[in-house]
Amino acid sequence: MITSIRRASTAIILGAFCIIAVPSHAAKTLTVYTYDSFTSEWGPGPVIKTAFEKQCDCTLNFVAIDSSAGILNRVQLEGDNSKADVVLGLDYNLMALATDTGLLTESGADLANVKLPVDWNSEIFVPFDYGHFAFVYDTKVLSEPPTSLQELIDAPENLKIIIQDPRTSTPGLGLMLWVKAVYGDDAGDAWKKLQPKILTVTKGWSEAYFSLFLNGEAPMVLSYDTSPGYHMAVDKTDQYQAAAFDEGHYLQIEVAALLKNSPNQELGKSFLQFLLSKEAQTALPLTNVMYPSTDIGDALPPEFEKLIKPAKSLLLDTEKVRDERKRWIDEWLDAAS
Repeated sequence: MITSIRRASTAIILGAFCIIAVPSHAAKTLTVYTYDSFTSEWGPGPVIKTAFEKQCDCTLNFVAIDSSAGILNRVQLEGDNSKADVVLGLDYNLMALATDTGLLTESGADLANVKLPVDWNSEIFVPFDYGHFAFVYDTKVLSEPPTSLQELIDAPENLKIIIQDPRTSTPGLGLMLWVKAVYGDDAGDAWKKLQPKILTVTKGWSEAYFSLFLNGEAPMVLSYDTSPGYHMAVDKTDQYQAAAFDEGHYLQIEVAALLKNSPNQELGKSFLQFLLSKEAQTALPLTNVMYPSTDIGDALPPEFEKLIKPAKSLLLDTEKVRDERKRWIDEWLDAAS
């Protein structure tokens, strides 16, 4: 019995030593709020989770929320008690609003390899991918798409398009800003002229693209210039293409940021830096269907070389979007009614 007690005591001591000897962030969980398509089985989430967990000795926990605006709303509601360590999937248009919450902190990321259509100098936000908003059309239904935003506005009423709501959808907000960037104070009149062509306005992109457009409900849908790249590479079809507009296309830059009150500051910074690694960046083109924010060379799918090249990248200042967003949405609603 004494021997058994000694063995038991030794086991307890060794067990305690093993617990003490675990590395400081072993078994830690990094919680990342992101949008639902990022975490889907066909999205980049599963690939990024597996790759990061191999190097971090931690658990990466994605929490799926319906949109980038929803991510921001969630952390605002939770405030300093948010369970998130990182937010992933906000875009440039929401950056000023997100900064104003006071909930975010500097990323500490090395952005030297970031390559975007515009200069980048934020110390808080890490850009992980980008694309331009575009109208994707079905070449079997529409052989000669509009070549400009103005031509779309002036098109016959029997040309129907599907768009998304700027209050609930990132592409919907992008289109509203696209029209504002091109038409300025005349944006309201442009919306009124476009209105007869709008078949429907959906809450989100998935409903518009998958449920309606790909089922033939309309020949054109608001999406991204990168969308045809997925169809060509994965579906092996060039049936769906993006129309190049003479005025240029509005740019979307997706970003990630670290919450100030996260108990996992160093782990969070490691994750933000990992998003810029070649391993993470090469996963994005055919899962998130966007351009990576760094140059990945030959790892970029060759189909992306066949995509339209916007004549100009349009982008309104994020502070201006913050200040004018409500008024511009009211302008859109007035035209829609």
